[in-house]
Amino acid sequence: MPLFSGFLYIPPMPNEESFARLPGFRDFPPQELAFRQHIFDAWRRVSRRYGFLEYDGPPLEGLELYTAKSGDEIVGQLYNFQDKGDREVALRPEMTPSLARILADRSRSLPKPIRWFSVPQLFRYERQQRGRLREHFQWNVDVVGEADVSADAEVLAVALDGLRELGLDEMDFRARVSDRRLLRAVLEEAGVPSGEMESAFQVVDKVERESDERTLERLGELGLKPTAARKVLELLQAPGLERVQEHYGDRDAVGPVLEDLHRYLEDLAALGLEENVEVDIRIVRGLAYYTGIVFELFDRKGELRAICGGGRYDRLLELVGGESLPAVGFGMGDVVLGELLRDRGLSPHFRREVDLFIVAIGDDLRPLARRVAAAERARGRSVVYGLRSQSVRKQFSQAGAEGARRTLVLGPEEVSRGVAVLRDMQDGEEREVALESFFPDRREGL
Repeated sequence: MPLFSGFLYIPPMPNEESFARLPGFRDFPPQELAFRQHIFDAWRRVSRRYGFLEYDGPPLEGLELYTAKSGDEIVGQLYNFQDKGDREVALRPEMTPSLARILADRSRSLPKPIRWFSVPQLFRYERQQRGRLREHFQWNVDVVGEADVSADAEVLAVALDGLRELGLDEMDFRARVSDRRLLRAVLEEAGVPSGEMESAFQVVDKVERESDERTLERLGELGLKPTAARKVLELLQAPGLERVQEHYGDRDAVGPVLEDLHRYLEDLAALGLEENVEVDIRIVRGLAYYTGIVFELFDRKGELRAICGGGRYDRLLELVGGESLPAVGFGMGDVVLGELLRDRGLSPHFRREVDLFIVAIGDDLRPLARRVAAAERARGRSVVYGLRSQSVRKQFSQAGAEGARRTLVLGPEEVSRGVAVLRDMQDGEEREVALESFFPDRREGL
């Protein structure tokens, strides 16, 4: 019960439970933040090597940005609320709709193709499990304004190089690629009504997780006769291009898509990526706005969720009021990728370190230590000193804990001669340096 003292409200003392971290969210103490930054740095290096420019947007968007493309059912997966201006808003669950909104007013004035990337934090109200949290950071890479499959190949190349940049190789991951147009054409030939196509995609998406009997049952529910359902199942059990080519290659709706896929694979081979890529028509991606080639990246051992997913979405910009532009892109989250890097022993070694620790022998020299520290920090070096009076032994102990590469010892006798002792903390080598070299009228410093 709240307590009052006069007119002063004294709140009850919180217990530990009051400030527990929200489920599905993470803290990033220095070591974990360094690991996250290691991943971000690799993503940014690769993006820039391919000529992509970084952008960002607000973490809070109007709810209709997501319901317009995904329907009202997506609301159950969002952190959404009504703000103080009575607007229905949501924390962004993905970045592509924000990209479409940003480009809606700008794309006409930008040279094509537009090559942009971002590393946003995203939020989804989902059941947490290994590889899935309620927040994560995601590498988004998009090419907007190019319809040729060369753009699809370029985007997948960026994703694969992003994994290689972090030390992974073809023994660690694979890309499974498909084309929603091809799957649609095959399912139509098998007898799936056009009105049931999205439901059929959901059946295909679950075929690896459900029994053959259940898959046949669900295909029957969509209107397929038993013979046709069995044929589709057999196709999904050998999901490469050979059987599609054999059974459907001569159909008008299938031939041109197969041609595009072969050109796509040739482009990837020319980029030296064929070892990482396999065609698998079971890959459909869950988001309905994809319109063509799609892909997902998985670890070779099959122990984790998809590392990355993406594909072509040629109508999304138009949906949010922009011009009609073809587009292709992907999103790669840091959670599954971080799990994979740890499993492969590729997380970076974290070491706390600073350039210099200043040891002051006696309180009289502490003001000088601060002056030296300020001068060296102005030159861009990281410098630490004891914030309170300590013995020399404790100061050296703190220097070790800070990971100091060197210590500068200010002793009364040396300072009286205008010098200090610089010690290398790795090999113990010592030398005297002139104190005058630290101050603004002398530029060299240490």
